[in-house]
Amino acid sequence: MNVASPGVPNWIDLATADLDDAIRFYTAMFGWTAEISGDDLGGYTTFLLNGLPAAGAGPLFGEGQVTAWSTYFAASDADAVAARVEAAYGKVLVPPFDVGDQGRMAAFLDPAGAPFSVWEPGTMRGAEVVNIPGALTWSELNTRDLEGAANFYHAVFGWQFRSTRIDGLPYLLAELNQAPVAGIQLMAGGDWPDDLPAHWQVHFAVGDCDGAVGHALGLGGRLVRPPANIPGARFAVLADPQGGTFAILHKHR
Repeated sequence: MNVASPGVPNWIDLATADLDDAIRFYTAMFGWTAEISGDDLGGYTTFLLNGLPAAGAGPLFGEGQVTAWSTYFAASDADAVAARVEAAYGKVLVPPFDVGDQGRMAAFLDPAGAPFSVWEPGTMRGAEVVNIPGALTWSELNTRDLEGAANFYHAVFGWQFRSTRIDGLPYLLAELNQAPVAGIQLMAGGDWPDDLPAHWQVHFAVGDCDGAVGHALGLGGRLVRPPANIPGARFAVLADPQGGTFAILHKHR
């Protein structure tokens, strides 16, 4: 996964109701260190893994906003992406804007209501460590409209799709230049509450899925989906103490 390539996940961050406690939880959970910005960026925190940027976190800003992880996709031109989102019947939540000299970002909703963002790198390139324990290893859209999602993200990012099945349900593997970049999971069956909206889920790599679940619970986290095997991996879904959900994934060698 080359995070610099347009259309590939290149950053994730957490908007949280309690930034101090999120720093406590995630640094202990993944071995991150926290680099906290000045007041000009609202205390935005960059989490470092082995000294390299792995993820970010900041306080909630919008009324009614809930604690949640956001997925950003690399863009060479955030304004062009915004135009494609609107043309494909998505919604521009936050029009493209500059974050100092660090880069340019925008936030959107896909037609099913799943939020996602883009990051056009400046001096801040995005995540500089992936696919090792404690780092982002996979991004997955959970939606009830598989075909609509495929049409939308193909129009926005040029993704191609390969169909497969996981747990008996249709699953789309999104690819760029024949390399996998993300997944699209159909929300169907009893594992998905009826009121759960479409959303992008971040997956962090771990060396031991079951052990990481126990560690998270000891830190005050909550188990959302217990550990289960999928082809080539074992995963679980957790929530941090403020309710932000994330998945952990141990890929079998």
